[in-house]
Parts: sequence; C-alpha cells; structure tokens
Amino acid sequence: MKVYEGELCGEFDKDIALIESILRPEDSFDLLKKEMLISDARIVMYYIDGFLKAETLQKLLTYVVTVKDFGNGTKGDARLFAEKSITSAEVDVTSSVDSLVLAVMSGCTLFFCDKFGPEALVIDLRTYPGRDAEEPENDKVMRGSRDGFVETMISNISMIRRRIRSPELTVKYLNVGRSTRTDITLCYMEGRADKDYVRRLSDKISSLNTDSLVLGHRSLAESLIKTRWYNPFPKIRSTERPDAAAATLLEGGIVVIVDNSPEAMIFPTSLFNFLEETDDYYFPPLTGSYLRLLRHFIFWATMIVTPLWYGLIMKPDLLPEWLKFIVPSEPGELPILAQLILTEFAIDGLKLASLNTPNVLSNSLSVVGGLLLGDFAVSVGWLSPDVILYMSFVAIANFTQSSYELGYAFKFIRMLTLILTAFFHWYGFAAGLIISFALVITNRTVDGRNSYLYPLIPWNGNAFLHLILRLKKKDAKNVQNSSKKVEKN
Repeated sequence: MKVYEGELCGEFDKDIALIESILRPEDSFDLLKKEMLISDARIVMYYIDGFLKAETLQKLLTYVVTVKDFGNGTKGDARLFAEKSITSAEVDVTSSVDSLVLAVMSGCTLFFCDKFGPEALVIDLRTYPGRDAEEPENDKVMRGSRDGFVETMISNISMIRRRIRSPELTVKYLNVGRSTRTDITLCYMEGRADKDYVRRLSDKISSLNTDSLVLGHRSLAESLIKTRWYNPFPKIRSTERPDAAAATLLEGGIVVIVDNSPEAMIFPTSLFNFLEETDDYYFPPLTGSYLRLLRHFIFWATMIVTPLWYGLIMKPDLLPEWLKFIVPSEPGELPILAQLILTEFAIDGLKLASLNTPNVLSNSLSVVGGLLLGDFAVSVGWLSPDVILYMSFVAIANFTQSSYELGYAFKFIRMLTLILTAFFHWYGFAAGLIISFALVITNRTVDGRNSYLYPLIPWNGNAFLHLILRLKKKDAKNVQNSSKKVEKN
C-alpha cells in the first residue's frame, strides 16, 4: 500500500504546495480547489466534484463566511474551530499527509486555514453515487425481504445493523491496495465469533501486498487464496442478501464487505454451505427440510447422471430387462460421447448468448433458441432424444443452487468422469469419483480449523444434521454450541 509519509509543518504555503504536488488538482477537472479570504484568514478547500452535492457545500460556506475568529496559528486551534463552528456531524482534525490524501480521494472535503497551524480539517460531506436496494437476481426468495446489497459499503453495513441491533456487532475497518486504497470492513459478533480466527483473518487482509482490488470481493478472494488452477471448486462463499449475512453473524461467522461490491463474503466456508438457501428458513421446518433434501439430491445427481447413463449403455447386453428402456432407440449419427460433450458446450453457448441479449429479448430468445436447436439437432440426426433429456435435466438442475462457481465445478467433474468412463468403463467412473473427492479434500480456503468438508470431515453429527435438515431455532442453537466444542477440541 502506497503511503505518503510526513506531516504538515505549520507553514501554510509549504503545506498547500505539498498537498497540491500529490493531488495535482490542475490535472484533474473533477478535483476542485476553492480559495477564500474571510476576515484576515486564508482558506483553501479541496474536494471531488462527483462526491459532493452543491447545496451541501453551499450550506457549509454560508456558515463559514460568518465566522470572525479562526484561531492564532497554534496547534489545537483547528480542533477548537471544528467544535465551535463546524456543524457537520463527521469532522476530523489531522496533520498526517497520508490521512489527508486518502480522505479527499475517498470523497471527503479538506479544509485548510492559515490560522490552524500544523493541522487541517477533514469534513465528511460526501454522497456516493449508487442504486436503490433491490432483490438480488441470483438469490431470489418466494417469501421474505426483497432488499439486497448495493455497491456502497456504508449502505450495506446499515442494512445489517437494521437487523442486528446489538452492540456486540463489531465492524472493523481495513484499507487495501496501493492504487485503489479499497475500503474493507470485517464484521463479526463479539463473544460469538472465534477471536483467534478474527485476528488471523484481519491480519491476513491487512498484510495483502496488492496494487488494486478493482473487482471488489473477487479480487480480494484471489488475493487471499493462491488458487490452484486445476481445482475448480469455489474457495469462498458470498451472498447479496442482508438477511443471510445477518444470520451468518448470529451463528458465529464472519462477514467481509468490500466497497464497490454488492456481495458480502462469508467465512468460514464449507462445501455444504453452498447448498443452503434463504428460502429454507422462510418456510416451516418440515417444508424447509424437504426443499433442502431435494436440492441436495438433485444437485449431487448432476455430477454422475450422464457418466452413469453412458456407462450403462456401453454394454447393453448386460443390462437387466427392466433397464433396457435407457438404451437409445434412435442413437443419432454422432457417437453418444460426442453428443454429450457437444451438448455441454451448446448449453454454455446459450447461456452466453442469453447474458449478452437485451433484457426485452433474453428470456424469449433463450427458450426459443434452445427448443429450435434441440429439435433440429434431433431431426438431422446429430443428437439422440435421450441425450436431450439427460442434458436438459443437468442444465435445469444446476439452477437449484445460486453459486455459478460450484455449478461449473460440477460440470468439469462430470465431463472428466464421462471421458474416463468412455475409455475405462466402470474403472474410469470410479476414478472420476475418486479424483472429485481428492479435489474437494485438497481445496484451499480461508477457513479456520475446519476443512472444506466440515462437518463431514472432521465428523460433527449435530452440525451435519443442521446442514441437511432445517431445524427449529432452539435446535440450531444447540448445534452451534456443539460446533464450538468440536472446534476447541
């Protein structure tokens, strides 16, 4: 992180020259400098145009021009002036050059006066541009709140505090990136989160040696974990829902919010957490448990359905009579293996086309395009109707959970297992499952003491039951206490 060392010397002209050599207001049209002479005091203000409303600045100046006494040029006069004459709720007094530069680049207003001595004021009058909170497209619910995180960090924290009105909720501020100086907050509940893990995670984020975090939480995730390119499983879970983030905090988890990113990162993370959905908790326990079990069954089936089907039809003579129906009656002109792989690529092509299609046309074109391609492919003999059926199930089942990363991880595992099955039959199928398990076991995350397969490895029966079934609140609390005991041991 680039740090501008030094402090103001107290000589007004030298201090202004030092600040301007760093800020260079003459080179940026939106970085404004305003000079005034009030009574016998010289005043210089610096601010960024897009972060400050004209009426807010006008109110401040209207009041400042009425001030008669700005001080005598000794240390402490700036603080006395701020206490008596500045009505803004957020004002700070500092002599640190680095703090002043960071403040103005973050949208605050710098207030210099030749009567303040070796200090200046930082007045927070900023208003960040942003959008209204709306329900996340990728994490919708049938019941429950309809708000979602936005790109402004302060707004996201406010949505969490609206749900958790407890002084135990702690929000720790961090700043990362030599060029971007990105604001990051680490949120946790004092007394519930693992103190040692909070400290280690905070130290790890603070010590990151990176130039920028332009992509928000994605850049932070890649900086925290040196990814292994061959392991496709997601390393960190994220959410766009304030209610999900608040629930994580109350369960003893840690939430990291990055400015300019509408997603909050959740720590610690295990594979089973990705299959939890907010809707599970907005329904009664019986309905929530049914939805969660169904989600697990369908999504895990996507990993093996096509390799298993292909392995069965490789030797149709060995199939029992009641399984003969799975053998394609119209196998098509291409080999079944080629058809399955080609359809995998076609599905992703349709997704990309739908993503880049204007909103008015995206839904109709994606549906019509899929139907037309499938129908014509069967008509000309490229694809078998059986292949269309199984790949349609896979494509739809991927949407039973919201993590695109996990969906593509299962896709790569499915294709690898399919190819191994084609070459080595059941030995290849078993090898694909073993490789999948090895990738999950060796997946590196920013977790604490638990593995990526917790609570399966290490085994915690109560916690595993909580992840599989939707328990009542008191049962969930007992599970939380049990999990803490396992972590301590």
